[in-house]
Amino acid sequence: MTDSEPILDPVLDPAAMRKQYRAEGLTERDLATHPMDQFARWFEDAARATLRGTLYEPNAMVVTTADAAGRPSSRTVLMKQFDTDGFVFFTNYDSRKARDLAENPHICLLFPWHPLARQVIVTGTARRTGRDETAAYFRSRPHGSQLGAWASAQSSVIASRAELDAAYADLEARYPEDEKVPVPPHWGGFRIAPETVEFWQGRVNRLHDRLRYVARPDGSWRVERLSP
Repeated sequence: MTDSEPILDPVLDPAAMRKQYRAEGLTERDLATHPMDQFARWFEDAARATLRGTLYEPNAMVVTTADAAGRPSSRTVLMKQFDTDGFVFFTNYDSRKARDLAENPHICLLFPWHPLARQVIVTGTARRTGRDETAAYFRSRPHGSQLGAWASAQSSVIASRAELDAAYADLEARYPEDEKVPVPPHWGGFRIAPETVEFWQGRVNRLHDRLRYVARPDGSWRVERLSP
């Protein structure tokens, strides 16, 4: 298809795709004092929507990193913990995102809760979790996922799927279901300390509500409204 060739089927035409949001608005008085308390409220809504079958994986977030030269990359990662101090996910420390964060700790998270016409956008800095925290989460993973953390040299080029499957099979033979799998030294968590947290609520006529918490030096937060 050339640049000048039109898309005839409106079902396939991105420019013709329209979704009119009719959700209730978000006002400053609706917000919790702390952004992580507000996140907890919205995350509960997203989790309940998952139980109703209207949303898939509420803890899925788009993680954007940049290397030392500023070249960005994005991928979807599962958030595994959140608290007053921020958000936590786990990964291979040899992966591209981990290498990026070693060079440039600035990070952006996006929770795309489309069925609720909501997004949460976080900017902040990442640091590695301690080994005790990493080990505790690793032990909670299914046995197969523990093996997968060893089998995959994440983000590296491999010759074939068969190579990956063979690596997993070798580990499966070495560590059967009742065998304790050691925590990989190259695998662990990142904790993201937020600097801004934006709550985006879709509204009619694209006049969305966007309320952003911004961290102050004293640890408190101010809220600002952004134009949609």
